Amino acid sequence: MKSLLELMLARRSVRKYAEGSIKPEKLETILRAGLLAPSGHSKYPLEFIVVEDKATLEKMSHCRVGAAKMLAGASAAIVVLGDIEKSDMWVEDASVAMMGMHLMATELGLGSCWVQVRLREAEDGRASEEFLREFLDFPSNCQCQAILSIGEMEHTPKAHELDKLKVEKIHREKF
Repeated sequence: MKSLLELMLARRSVRKYAEGSIKPEKLETILRAGLLAPSGHSKYPLEFIVVEDKATLEKMSHCRVGAAKMLAGASAAIVVLGDIEKSDMWVEDASVAMMGMHLMATELGLGSCWVQVRLREAEDGRASEEFLREFLDFPSNCQCQAILSIGEMEHTPKAHELDKLKVEKIHREKF
């Protein structure tokens, strides 16, 4: 088993996927990682939409100007929503859940990529969230933070290297 640091070094955004589906148990494990994410004040405002239908994934690939094309080739996608009536910290909760699922995909040998939706624009000029709501049919009290694309990798990207981290970004005691 890899250490958490090794897993973080190996985690890369993957935008090209091999043909085929992923094992259902792997997808369920990734979803459980999202459900295990901590939540501010234990409100748990998140909802997840799992998409595996190829036609829907293709449609979703147009939800962002120049940034979501990988969805068309993915085996699955997880749309992460926050119920704004349950918590004002849904954005933070969703971000933590996304990272947990991103790391779990890496642990399982799968590729994944975060597609930002909140405050972004679809190819047709609408808000990305509005574009997705039209066919994913999520309620108005739920807002979309992001989508995690998932699939078998065409090739394994090179891991990050510890000695190339921007340590100059670390400040001690004051800026």
